[in-house]
Amino acid sequence: MRLLRPLRARSAVLPALLAGVFMSALAHAEAPASDDRWVSDSLSTYVRSGPTDGHRLVGTLKSGQKVQLLTTQGNYSQVRGESGDVVWIASSDLQNVPGQAEHLPQLTARVAQLDEQLKTIDDSWKTRVQGMQETLDSRKALIDELQARNQSLNEELAEAQSQLRDTQARLGDENKQVLMRYMVYGGGIAGAGLLAGLILPMLSRGRKRNSGWV
Repeated sequence: MRLLRPLRARSAVLPALLAGVFMSALAHAEAPASDDRWVSDSLSTYVRSGPTDGHRLVGTLKSGQKVQLLTTQGNYSQVRGESGDVVWIASSDLQNVPGQAEHLPQLTARVAQLDEQLKTIDDSWKTRVQGMQETLDSRKALIDELQARNQSLNEELAEAQSQLRDTQARLGDENKQVLMRYMVYGGGIAGAGLLAGLILPMLSRGRKRNSGWV
């Protein structure tokens, strides 16, 4: 039987994000066929020519390699590799789900997709923040303009009130002057009438006396 390609033992520690995505991918993966198995990721697996430890070693299967389960006997399982070779492998070295090597391209694509989504969210948030800032700046400018107009109106109002007080003061003075004129004119007329009332009778008596003399 042709020896399968040797496998180096490796241990890879994925970042927390890849681990989370990996578990999510496993949870949503389609159920494998009943006879599909994968060699465990954590070891180099030797295969034998028979279902016991006494059978000779005939090679190795690489970690994560997909094989087809043919039968199980004792602690060993007979599998067919991708090359078509039929060998025996310890059943404990098989798993029912694909290994990391098979999922790595999917995980990489998923991480790239998440990065793109995060970038889209970040760009969208920056756009929203910029729009909010522009709105705040616009409202602040409007508030400043209204405050300036309000201050200008208050100054105009104060000036108008001052002018009104001055006008009222002038009107009060003019009213007083007019009243004084009326009083003076009235007093003069009253005095003239009084004098006329005193003088006319005296003139009348003088004329009568003069008439008697004649």
